[in-house]
Amino acid sequence: MYLYNSATHKKEEFKTHTPGHVEMYTCGPTVYHFAHIGNLRSYIMEDVLEKYLRYAGYDVNRVMNITDVGHLTSDADEGEDKMLKGAKREHKSVMEIAKFYTDAFFEDCRKLNIKRPDVVQPATGLIDDYIKIITKLLDTGYAYLAGGNVYFDTSKLERYYIFNDHNEEDLAVGVREGVEEDTNKRNKNDFVLWFTKSKFEDQALKWDSPWGVGYPGWHIECSGISMKYNGEYLDLHCGGVDNAFPHHTNEIAQSESYLGHPWCPHWCHVAHLNTDHGKMSKSKGEFLTVSLLEQKGYDPLAYRFFCLQSHYRKSLVFSWENLDNATVAFNKLIAKIAALDPNDGPVDEAAAAELKAKFTKAMDNDLNTSMAVTVLYDVLKAKTNGATKCAVLEGFDSVLGLKLLEKAADQRKKQAQMAAQPAAFTVVSESGEEDADVEALIRQRQDAKKAKNFAEADRIRDELKAQGVEVTDVPGGAKWKRI
Repeated sequence: MYLYNSATHKKEEFKTHTPGHVEMYTCGPTVYHFAHIGNLRSYIMEDVLEKYLRYAGYDVNRVMNITDVGHLTSDADEGEDKMLKGAKREHKSVMEIAKFYTDAFFEDCRKLNIKRPDVVQPATGLIDDYIKIITKLLDTGYAYLAGGNVYFDTSKLERYYIFNDHNEEDLAVGVREGVEEDTNKRNKNDFVLWFTKSKFEDQALKWDSPWGVGYPGWHIECSGISMKYNGEYLDLHCGGVDNAFPHHTNEIAQSESYLGHPWCPHWCHVAHLNTDHGKMSKSKGEFLTVSLLEQKGYDPLAYRFFCLQSHYRKSLVFSWENLDNATVAFNKLIAKIAALDPNDGPVDEAAAAELKAKFTKAMDNDLNTSMAVTVLYDVLKAKTNGATKCAVLEGFDSVLGLKLLEKAADQRKKQAQMAAQPAAFTVVSESGEEDADVEALIRQRQDAKKAKNFAEADRIRDELKAQGVEVTDVPGGAKWKRI
């Protein structure tokens, strides 16, 4: 299996510290608002990667954080805490905000068929772990105290920039409009490990520490959570490409300085979901959520299918037209699978192996989901029986997560129910007249015909004729007129 490694800037054979076992960490949401579908693209692709690793025979331990403190409105160390901002916006406590949006996030994941990670840890639950790491970094000279806060000293590193070949002088300080530069820093890329009340007097969540009452910085959380649940050696770290700098860069700096050895050899970053106006974000007008897609009549899994049609390292442009096209293709795929007979067996193992080899080749090539989707159509066109096709599709879908066979079975069930239902029998007057007695006799005649009681049907026709009513049979019903 070959995956692109953001840390080495090339596609590499994926190897693990322990053969057959993967320690995997994925950055979770900051739960101050709903996740938009751009955020969720990353989680979809990480889900596919985890599921493919399991499909390929690996034992996977996937860990994810929930950021409920410490993430400032600048991804560096400036601005307001996003959680506090959300609490002020909705006049709730920070913990109420965290609980509500954590639940909302996992409900979106359920709708998108994203598996819950093996470990989900809110950042607020491991304060002692962060303090332990920060204490050692201070003791070993990798961190310093200034203005009441604890900072990581990036000048102590031989190499700080991992994911891009930055020119240090060309980098922005990380200060945005309305945000003051932090003058406590010795170097502009130093970052906060622990904030004290000297930074935010009104911070809602605070803990005692050796350096004063305060709270952890955003970056230290992921290192602490990963070390606790993944151990000292991480095999694979994933996240959105916007996390590469400074968040993942800072994770590497503090983790390797604390551990004293290389930490994570392989980094996987998912590209942005863009609109016609650029990157999708909560601060812009294009705040598209899974709930909004549902309100507009879209199946969330059609959005998952839309994401799988593109490579995870390529920016994907969202538009309603593009989602419409994906929906049409997804529905056609389901219809074709519904036409298969899963009981048309037995499974042809040789044919199945040939199809599986195509799927594996696509996924082993840097998680090429667009090619893997093409293999789904190869299965449908294959010269083999329905049982084989369904068995192979079920295996592929354990990775792609589109619920293909489940949706196909539902469609077959609906079609069977419709076929079993008697067609509606419509009785109309050619002149538009309404006469309940006449219509009742016509329906009795139809019932007699269905029961093959043709003598009774003829008798009713004669009775209607005696009343001056002529009946003409038409597709789906009968029409009548007075004569």
